Amino acid sequence: MRVKSSLTNSLIAVITGFYIVASYFPNLTSPPLQEKLFLIKRAILSDGLVHGVATGEWYRFLTVSLTHASWTHLIFNMLALFSVGTPVEAYYGKVRFSIIFLVSLLTASFASNLLNPENVPGVGASGAIFGLFAAMLVTGRRMGVDYRSVGGIIVVNLILTFVIPGIDWHAHVGGILGGAAATYAIKVLR
Repeated sequence: MRVKSSLTNSLIAVITGFYIVASYFPNLTSPPLQEKLFLIKRAILSDGLVHGVATGEWYRFLTVSLTHASWTHLIFNMLALFSVGTPVEAYYGKVRFSIIFLVSLLTASFASNLLNPENVPGVGASGAIFGLFAAMLVTGRRMGVDYRSVGGIIVVNLILTFVIPGIDWHAHVGGILGGAAATYAIKVLR
């Protein structure tokens, strides 16, 4: 796979670009870009208006992946996306990779929105990334992947999800379920 045409690298560039703009030019929009894009069920944001999925802002199910809590959060997510996205994209191709990523992102966002309190924002692309890990687990040996190492990575990251405060485990579990379901469907329809 050529690096220049990699969808994984393009996603990393777009997500990083949005983080930089949201961090260093927050007042380009009202409310600030981070608030416009993060996942929230319903809350009064800094512009004094009620926003969220419950008010019809369904786009937040997708745009949550463009937001991150800090540089550390962004860097770890982008390293994970590169590490897992590159082999999944190489094996499945851009279209199927896109389907797995989007289904994982949507199921992660849906689980987060459904199970989190009304005014707690969700940020990050990790739900979709967990879905890509699930795709590797489902495909396994065909991709040349050792089940034990991928399973171990998922388990360690899930443990961290429950140990470190503030991490949205709903999104991670939702992403795993969505990624596994999308990958199974792609395998059956192949």
